[in-house]
Amino acid sequence: MAKRGIQDAAVHGRRVLVRVDFNVPQEPNGQVADDRRIVEALPTLNHLRAAGARTILMSHLGRPDGHRDPKFSLRPVAHRLSQLLGQPVPLAGDIVGVEALELSARLQNGQFLLLENLRFNPGEEANDPGFAAQLARLGEIFVEDAFGTVHRAHASTVGVPKRLPSFAGFLVEREMKELSRLVGTPPRPYVVLVGGAKVKDKLPLLRSFLGKADTLLIGGALANPFLAAGGVRLGATPPQSGVESDVNEFLRAADSAHTRVLLPTDVRVDRPGRPDAEVYAPTAVPDDAVVQDIGPATQARFVDALAGSQTVFWNGPLGRAEDPRFAEGTRSVVGALGGLPGYHVAAGGDSARLAQDLGVVGGFQFISTGGGAALEFVEGVELPGLAVLSDV
Repeated sequence: MAKRGIQDAAVHGRRVLVRVDFNVPQEPNGQVADDRRIVEALPTLNHLRAAGARTILMSHLGRPDGHRDPKFSLRPVAHRLSQLLGQPVPLAGDIVGVEALELSARLQNGQFLLLENLRFNPGEEANDPGFAAQLARLGEIFVEDAFGTVHRAHASTVGVPKRLPSFAGFLVEREMKELSRLVGTPPRPYVVLVGGAKVKDKLPLLRSFLGKADTLLIGGALANPFLAAGGVRLGATPPQSGVESDVNEFLRAADSAHTRVLLPTDVRVDRPGRPDAEVYAPTAVPDDAVVQDIGPATQARFVDALAGSQTVFWNGPLGRAEDPRFAEGTRSVVGALGGLPGYHVAAGGDSARLAQDLGVVGGFQFISTGGGAALEFVEGVELPGLAVLSDV
């Protein structure tokens, strides 16, 4: 899937609309708490500046549901971006109104303008043709550099590139290049490590690995329904109802595809009135205990399964990693990748933040900026925000 890249765009003196992903966490006082997504966009933005483009940036932030809400304003993002670029980046408060038109018309070569939160307008998520047309008239060229949004058919990701010459930014190009290594025939043994929560959300991803991956390591709350399907009662752990038949069907399919599935053989639990984590076999979890992490024997088993692998894909924590008592499972297993050869990719949700927080970034050759987009790409789903871009 080769798309026409930004390096092929003649941008000097032209207004370039860039879809970026500045959906960043903020402090209670409104300041940007984590600027990694902004930093990831800098290679594309610096290229456009050096090439003399007049760059207009579009992003969403949070879920304001089509209404203007000051707590979801991109003003703090504009401030942080100005600091990172070393030049002022004004914010157009009306997205597609008179102010946006005037500010975009006054841009000089190498300057930037940031539009206010796209999701303040209900036309963004509805992929409204009228809103897309209003956005498109602000620019002459479109660049897609928000990989985390390309799985959504929104006005800024699908409607605008249908109306302007379209190009992939450097971030999107790299995401496609690196994740494509997992879609074809990756070097084997191929081990997939998946955690997180809801089985219904993750089963399509898990199914996509059958016959392709040699081993699936399943942890976190995701493992609980698999254990329960085998007749294990996990104390006071909240059940995920209505998934037993799907889980059993998946396990039969994995067996037919000769993909080995490893589940926890011990777990760390949280019990009322007991400050420390306790370890039990899944079959011996006390009635008042809630499973929160894989146990030390499972950690060792998972690390052993990773040894000798040539390709590893990781998605989702193996326990409630935001609690130090239940972070050890994820830290120990994922951290082991740092000492192993091969190609290691992390993707989905807050993988980048979690890898940073747990100190395991060094174990990966690539950490995707995409959540659902990365997972759907790896599944082999056609992403609307990529499909609409011009091919090479």
